[in-house]
Amino acid sequence: MSTARLKINLQALVSNWRALDATTEVETAAVVKADGYGLGAGPVSSALAEEGVRTFFVAVAEEGADVRKAVGPGPTIEVFSGHMEGDTDLLRAHDLTPLINSPEQFQRHLQALPDHPFGIQLDSGMNRLGLEPADWAELHEKIEALNPRLVASHLACADEPDHPMNQQQLKTFREMTEGVSAPRSLAATGGILLGSAFHFDLCRPGIGLYGGLPFAGAKPVITIDLPVIQVRAVEVGETVGYGNTWTARRPSRIATVAAGYADGLHRAIGGGIDTFAGDQPCPVVGRISMDLITVDVTDLPHDPDHLRILNGHQTVDDLAEAAGTIGYEILTSIGQRYSRGYVE
Repeated sequence: MSTARLKINLQALVSNWRALDATTEVETAAVVKADGYGLGAGPVSSALAEEGVRTFFVAVAEEGADVRKAVGPGPTIEVFSGHMEGDTDLLRAHDLTPLINSPEQFQRHLQALPDHPFGIQLDSGMNRLGLEPADWAELHEKIEALNPRLVASHLACADEPDHPMNQQQLKTFREMTEGVSAPRSLAATGGILLGSAFHFDLCRPGIGLYGGLPFAGAKPVITIDLPVIQVRAVEVGETVGYGNTWTARRPSRIATVAAGYADGLHRAIGGGIDTFAGDQPCPVVGRISMDLITVDVTDLPHDPDHLRILNGHQTVDDLAEAAGTIGYEILTSIGQRYSRGYVE
């Protein structure tokens, strides 16, 4: 095997959904945008649908078409970007539900698909997507008469439980949706963990399904094994990798493995992370390059044929912290060169 191997544990993913679902008394959906957070929207959505998920969320209509192929007729697929120009045929053909974000989108939907279901997205303070309070006040009676499937908004700071923005947005969303008959949704993974006040009628976990924070109880969903191309001896004082950023302080054995930032293992990660031979950590040394990573295997009794960089000891959030980013970015940056396998 000359390429890195990505193993995706669908049983763990489904278990994470069950665990989050158990914390609520309302419907628990699943966010499968960005190709199932990089893990394959088809297998991910299919596994969740078999477990009983009846509502899925995607970013754009094209993603929704792929999810529909995986889950078949029946489940609801909500599109966060709403009804964009050019989306009409996709929405109709694949029975997708756009979450309307603006008066312009509302008019487009009425004109193009007057009898097609839709939802509404409200801006409760994040200033990203959704109808502004003034637009909602003007349109909500007309919208309500058309029986929207969902009225949703999104929390800006749910991964910080004590952030005052959470209560501010909760108050705003309650005020904006007072008296509406449609189901309401405010909570993604972080919002679920904030408690029942944020749950309303439907919760829509994303990152927590895939093993990421802020769901600390999540089971790891992916492992990545990196094949070793070469092991070489490096003497004291010799350097490794671009920029001479690592210098050997002892006679060392350095393994070069087949992966790099083209595979979503960001150059910024650098030192501070390990790979593993079984349970034995082996530190990454030098800079991560496009296709190669160098690892100190001096303390191993033999040269390994592969090293694992993601496992139960080291998570996507550990890699993210080393890179100065978030686990979402690590997951969704996973490249296409991996040899992929699914555990069901």
